[in-house]
Amino acid sequence: MRLITHLLSLASALLLTMAAHAAPASQSDDLEKMLADKGLLTHIEQVRQTVSNKASELVVNAMGFLGVPYKRGGNTVETGFDCSGFVRAMYEQSIGLILPRRAEQQAAATQHIDRTDLQPGDLVFFNTMRRAFSHVGIYVGEGKFIHSPKPGAEVRVESMNMSYWQHRFDGARRVPTTQSGNASANAAVNNKE
Repeated sequence: MRLITHLLSLASALLLTMAAHAAPASQSDDLEKMLADKGLLTHIEQVRQTVSNKASELVVNAMGFLGVPYKRGGNTVETGFDCSGFVRAMYEQSIGLILPRRAEQQAAATQHIDRTDLQPGDLVFFNTMRRAFSHVGIYVGEGKFIHSPKPGAEVRVESMNMSYWQHRFDGARRVPTTQSGNASANAAVNNKE
């Protein structure tokens, strides 16, 4: 998987470099031909599609839990969910990744991304208790996220553009999809719980 990630990065960097320098069409065509000859274009597209499918699967799975009640410390449909328990359960059920239990631990075990780079399945964090990363949800696209908000409420989808969430936005994170990323998420669980 590391080789695939490295090849994806290399191919992307080469394509971006060529485009940034306004390379003549023949050089760009040569690069695409070389990548195609080596079978890398097909492989890159397959990896991209797999990642996209897993994110879509995660979001669809999470939507199936709309209406489940909030429960502090809850992490199952039977008990209800708190915010981090919901995120953890969705990632474990949909993708097979085990994230740390608490929101701030999940933030520490994932990769920072810009808000403008958010994709469905990414995590969004908020400061709702006067401390960083005290609330987490799953980005579903179009500026919305799904989460288990608070006692007395249920799992729901909300807009990040609402004033409440805009003022409390703490950052976006992407869950690593590589073997080493899974190991670091699992290590964070073992070291912090």
